[in-house]
Amino acid sequence: MELRVYSIEGNDTGRTVVVDDALFGTEPNDHVLWLAVKQYLADQRQGTHKSKERSEVSGSTRKLKRQKGTGGARAGDTNSPTIKGGGRVFGPRPRDYRFKLNKKVKRLARLSALSYKSKEDNVMVVEDFSFDMPKTKNMLKVLSSLNLQDKKSLFVLDTNPKNFVTLSARNLKNVRVMNAASVNTYELLKANKLVFSETAIKELDAMLANS
Repeated sequence: MELRVYSIEGNDTGRTVVVDDALFGTEPNDHVLWLAVKQYLADQRQGTHKSKERSEVSGSTRKLKRQKGTGGARAGDTNSPTIKGGGRVFGPRPRDYRFKLNKKVKRLARLSALSYKSKEDNVMVVEDFSFDMPKTKNMLKVLSSLNLQDKKSLFVLDTNPKNFVTLSARNLKNVRVMNAASVNTYELLKANKLVFSETAIKELDAMLANS
């Protein structure tokens, strides 16, 4: 598959980049997409929620009233879950929400997400670019040139520690910048437009389609 390469000014450079057909032509698997997104969201949960049970609530253990003869229901101490201020029954406890997915499943999920975006014509390849210093204005200029001002955009770039694109985009709520190695299914589906650099699309092709 050949993809046109655009400049950051939005002009066609006349060059193309060739990637494996499987990168954007895989038959999407919705169930695998659901699993990958579910795993990503589960990984974001801290799992530190905790409520106090009957034995953990601070209060007197004195029996409130005698067992029989009052005409009402039996009552124990003030820590009872049936009394205001008492403990909670079967409340949440700290737990780990993470679960495992096989590498092939996660790979198929990313390929499925890329295929959906390609079918919707929401994939673009731009020439490799970088900024000399972190400035939001520079990133806004790129977005304006590519007509992405009002779209949630995911920029997938090569790993370059001297590239200030990530810092230039961190104040823009509709822009996310990642490298090819860390891109995931959730971010691919969340974005309205995927913008790959030439180097990044080749790295992604080698990592997913040719693996």
